[in-house]
Parts: sequence; C-alpha cells; structure tokens
Amino acid sequence: MKAFAYASPSNTQQAVQLLSSHSGQAALLAGGTDLLSLMKDLVVSPDLLVSLGKVQGLDRITRQGDALRIGAMVTLEQLLADPEAQRYPGLIQAAQGVTSPQIRSQGTVGGDLCQRPRCWYYRKGHGLLAQHNGSSMVRQGDNRYHAILGNSGDALFVNASSLAPVLIALQARVRIAGPEGERDLPLSDFYRTPQSPDEKEYALEKAEVLMEVEIPAGETSNATYEVRQREVLDWPLAAASVALGMQGSQVSGARVVLGHVAPVPWVSREAAQVLEGRELTDQLARQAGEAAVQAAKPLSRNAYKVRLARVAVERALLRAAGREI
Repeated sequence: MKAFAYASPSNTQQAVQLLSSHSGQAALLAGGTDLLSLMKDLVVSPDLLVSLGKVQGLDRITRQGDALRIGAMVTLEQLLADPEAQRYPGLIQAAQGVTSPQIRSQGTVGGDLCQRPRCWYYRKGHGLLAQHNGSSMVRQGDNRYHAILGNSGDALFVNASSLAPVLIALQARVRIAGPEGERDLPLSDFYRTPQSPDEKEYALEKAEVLMEVEIPAGETSNATYEVRQREVLDWPLAAASVALGMQGSQVSGARVVLGHVAPVPWVSREAAQVLEGRELTDQLARQAGEAAVQAAKPLSRNAYKVRLARVAVERALLRAAGREI
C-alpha cells in the first residue's frame, strides 16, 4: 500500500476543505471496508485519507415529521437495530443480506451507497470500462457476474450497493456538501453509467461529501428479495426491491428497482406499468417479473441472471403483499 497522510475533521466544512486542497488526490474514509481493500490492491492510491469518523451528526438516525433521515456514517448494525428503520421492511431485509458481523459493525450506509463495483477486471486495475487495445475485456472474457441490463455501451459492471435499490424504491433523496454549499438530489439521480474511463459511477464530485439519506413520508408495502450463490458473505447475483401503494387489494402505485444486474440500480417502469391499477395476484407478480427483464441483453456467460432477476421481482412483490413463497 502506498504511504498516505491522514486527517480527521470534526465537521463537513473541514472535510470539504481538506478534499478541495488536494486536487483530487484525497479520498473519503467511512467504514473503510471497501476503500482499504482497493488501496491494498493499488487500484486507488490517494495521498490523503479524510476520515468522517469524528464528523458530528453523521452517525444518527432521526425522524423529521414523517420523513426518516439516516446519516452517512450510520453503520448497518445501527440501521438493523433502529426502531424507526423497522418501519421499512425492505430496507431491513436489504441490510440483513450483508451477513458478515464485521462488515455490519464497521460498514456504513454512505459507504454502501458509494461502494465501488466488484468487477474483477476493475479490481485488477483495468478500470471501470475494462478496455484492452480498444476492446472490451468483459465481452471477450469471463462475464458471469456482469450486467444484463443497461449494458449496450462499454460499462458492463453491476452496481454493488445492497441498500440503493430499496432506497430508490422508497424515493429517497441524498444530501451532499461541497465547496459551493449543500445540494440534494433523488438517489436515483445519484447513479450514472460512465461513458469514459475518467467518469465515476456516481455523482459525487472530488471535493464533495455524502451527508445523509432521507426517506420521505408515505405509506407503502415494501420488500427486498435477493438471489445469491451462498448464504455466507457474498454479493447477490440478482436482487429486487419494491414499494407498493395499495388501495385494498389493488396496486395504486408501484416502484420496482433491480440490483446487481446493471451499472446502476435499475428502475423498471415496465414492471410498474404491469402492476398499477390491478389486483396483486401470483400471476400478476410473474407478469411483472417478466416485464422487468424483457429488455435484458445477457452477455456470453450470464444468461442465467435473466431468470434470477425475474424471480427476484416476483418474490419481492409477493413478500411485500405478505404472501412470501
């Protein structure tokens, strides 16, 4: 690992100033469960680590009116234990999918949302787009765990966040501090598909700090369902989170978001359209699952993920309706 300087500011303004003063050669340190691995493998080599561990207020979960505000430094363990967070079953189910006690106690909400792709080409230093002599290493190589949706360009990795799909389904927003002050945006707009090797997969600029996530008021039936290879610590092969507005047995509004199948958490408007205005039956859940993957374009070795994503949507819907298989 390359030698680096370390700073521990007490507020976000100091953190932003430290990041600004190092011209992009600084990195934010939250729980460190992902960043330190990247540094050990020399995928990233910052000159300065700016720790958020002592920044006041980032480790709290509070309710403002009917909205829930979750600080970026809240750990997964805190999230699972918080009585306010229990009101969102899909959020708890997503956090429970991280089975490692060590990562739950150290990993943070902000760190999960900003987690870098698990793509082995990226982790071996070939960059997010993994190009060699102008050709895609992913398309020509081992792409078992890569994208089946949103993969028409050069970005073929999958977003690794456990919490992003359900938070997007719940219409969460993020608050960000930077040199120009604070800004907030829908979490769905936080993620982007890189078009060049210099772009990141999320809209956090070099001197900005993710401060908190806010889940707005609104009663929904929500759930998360993940399909994974092993029950021990592992990333899902496919996941789905849903949030449903219900009028009796009919779906009045639906949001369906897939995880681990595209470079961004994948919002399926096709599945939502199938659901809205209809009674949620087992057959309708299957139809919504089919609609969610109708645009899938699997690579040479990951066609199996199409079925897994379809099943994840179907079972997330049934779980939200209280009819889990």
